[in-house]
Amino acid sequence: MSMDPQKSEKLSFETVVFDLDGVVTKTALVHAAAWKEMFDEYLRLREKRDNESFREFTHEKDYLPYVDGKPRYKGVQSFLESRGVFIDFGDPQDEPEKETVCGLGNRKNIKLREVLKTKGVEVYESTVALLHELRQRGIRVGVASSSKNCQFVLQSAGLEDLFETRVDGVVSVELGLKGKPEADIFVVAAKNLGSEPDKAIVVEDAVSGVQAGRNGKFGLVVGLAREKNEEELKNNGADVVIEDFEGITVDTIEQWFKEKATR
Repeated sequence: MSMDPQKSEKLSFETVVFDLDGVVTKTALVHAAAWKEMFDEYLRLREKRDNESFREFTHEKDYLPYVDGKPRYKGVQSFLESRGVFIDFGDPQDEPEKETVCGLGNRKNIKLREVLKTKGVEVYESTVALLHELRQRGIRVGVASSSKNCQFVLQSAGLEDLFETRVDGVVSVELGLKGKPEADIFVVAAKNLGSEPDKAIVVEDAVSGVQAGRNGKFGLVVGLAREKNEEELKNNGADVVIEDFEGITVDTIEQWFKEKATR
């Protein structure tokens, strides 16, 4: 991935690491819909086969606390355990029909890719505009995501060349990185860009993501409240919470960074 040759204009921060889904691309809701379809089908199966009472998978009570932002199989396991369901973890190569944590995760992934292929990938234009401005100002940018579909989504949206480094679900497996709320993927992304966490910024929309930014002791953690969850993001590690980057410039972010440093 190419980088801009310009030097930083003596800004207080050096790099910005963005989450993907819900921050750069409008794929968070597609993920949520795919999770719901898969889990509801599985819960219906357990109702019919095991005589368990059916409670649908909901966005507020299930997706946000147990699945959002986490690596795929960790999300499956976390939600099932919240319902008192314990099944074999299985293997990442499991067929989607197999009743294992990995099998269910792979089933969800098939549903997700089907939707992305048919409907395409929408982006948050304000985030893309900020990415361009950051690069023009000499700030290096990377993407860190739990998703193994990160590169596929970036390529589909035509955004892959904007980022100098990508630390996603595929890279995490290769390097043995822990998923959010651990800070591994953000720390590795920052270091790939030549920066220590205290000179870097994390941008996230998930609770597990802002927790990761806090756990990694990043210079600034920006929370995007796409779910009207400002308080949750603030309480879990976001230093600044906004709904969108519309009207936000690099100078705005520089001011946030300096204010955080003086607290």
